[in-house]
Amino acid sequence: MTDNTAGFRPGQGPSPRALTEEEATRLLGGQRFGVLATLKRNGQPHLASMVYAWDPQERIIRIPSVAGRIKARHLLKDPRATFQVQGETVLSYAVAEGEAEVSEVTTRPGDAIGQELLSLFGTISSTDETEFFEQMVRDRRLIIRLRVAHLYGTALDGPLIS
Repeated sequence: MTDNTAGFRPGQGPSPRALTEEEATRLLGGQRFGVLATLKRNGQPHLASMVYAWDPQERIIRIPSVAGRIKARHLLKDPRATFQVQGETVLSYAVAEGEAEVSEVTTRPGDAIGQELLSLFGTISSTDETEFFEQMVRDRRLIIRLRVAHLYGTALDGPLIS
């Protein structure tokens, strides 16, 4: 084990610093997975690891999901949500807060929701596209769109203590 405490005594070391809006935006754009927090009926948070896409111009996080899943049901009752992504170390992260909307379910292969889902999953061949759209309809896929009202984060730039 390497000592990388840089002369710090226990309980001492560099303090965390707030990320700038630009740094938090860049961190959101550089990840593919994050944690979505929705609110249960009793007010406790429900956390789910999710794949997502960040649109910094519109300030929207798009998350594919399935109709009837608990997170979609929570958001239909209370649209407040928080999304957290990890930075390069366990000591940095970005958090996006806002209200989410739950799209309609894709019901026809290639409909608008299906096209939006395709854009989240990336480019695929035209022969696979038909299969993709059909699978999205069978799965009753939808999109959660988190409109980010508040974006913040923290980083600890000093040495990691292992």
